[in-house]
Amino acid sequence: MDTIKNEVKEILNKYIFDKKIWTNAPENPRIILDLKINSARIVDIVLDVEEKYGIEIDDKALEKIITVEDVINTIKLKADK
Repeated sequence: MDTIKNEVKEILNKYIFDKKIWTNAPENPRIILDLKINSARIVDIVLDVEEKYGIEIDDKALEKIITVEDVINTIKLKADK
């Protein structure tokens, strides 16, 4: 598995109430609908990602983050700049 994906899952796990949710989650789970993470926690997740990767996720990029893969792609895009 991709290192970034594992690191993103670690970050998300801090905000998931039921850790078994990954078992039934689809391949590319939606953060709010599939992982049951409260929408208010998205800001906390973004702050954690920004700190870990030394990037800044602006509002425009944030609006496009729906799935775990969206988070990974945003990290890769921002880290390449």
